[in-house]
Amino acid sequence: MSHRVIFVLSDSLGDTAEQVVRATAEQFKPETYEIKKFSYVMNSAQVNGILKEAENFRALVIFTTVIPEVRREILRNCREKDLLYFDIISPLLNEFEIFFGTKPNYEPGIIHKLDETYFSKVEAIEFAVKYDDGKDPRGVKKADVVLLGISRTSKTPLSMYLAHKNIKVANIPLVPEVPLPREVYEIDKDKIIGLTTDPHKLNEIRLERIKALGLSNTSATYANMDRILEELEYAEKIYSKIGCPVIDTAARAVEETANIIIQIINSKRQV
Repeated sequence: MSHRVIFVLSDSLGDTAEQVVRATAEQFKPETYEIKKFSYVMNSAQVNGILKEAENFRALVIFTTVIPEVRREILRNCREKDLLYFDIISPLLNEFEIFFGTKPNYEPGIIHKLDETYFSKVEAIEFAVKYDDGKDPRGVKKADVVLLGISRTSKTPLSMYLAHKNIKVANIPLVPEVPLPREVYEIDKDKIIGLTTDPHKLNEIRLERIKALGLSNTSATYANMDRILEELEYAEKIYSKIGCPVIDTAARAVEETANIIIQIINSKRQV
């Protein structure tokens, strides 16, 4: 069998089309063939140049484009040059148009935009993990949102929930004996949100935490009410100094608090 060449044209990357072509070609177990992929074919000039080369190889032309004028130009060229061709996506678009009862958007590369959203989410999740609980205070300068709060005010759950919304969050624990990282004072206060809670609710949560760790209630100041009130008062002083909004998480689910944070972010951006 002589060397065969297959041209793959796409108005996006063309990876999917190339995989389809390769999977199909392998069913014939050819001794030798070559796939030439052409990405981001967006106009007639590109089509003309590529298919002039295809004519020299007497190539099979496989294409996937949602741009009507580009599709028409490929079809015209292939017919004029008597080249074998196959349009991968148009038959599917026609069937989906009937199925959904609406016209397609004819927007090239849309699946890769979805991929970008996915990778942005992964990046935000990795960011939340890296800069959780003040592990590296330098993260506050890279974050979209910085959460401040004493222990057990839902900083970490909120950070992860917001990360799934593609928001990069760093959170810093507030402890009276530990100075607040200087980086917090070096960023725009509009990025900072303080978290507070009801002392009695916090006392219950911390007691459960102590039990889970197998510690004695009497030996730990962590759940002592005086200590909790001291921490809450310290946090309030920090929030007042910064001038940031404060959200009470006591009677709110993580989702509800996260939505309030998102509303605050959006309102700041519109100012």
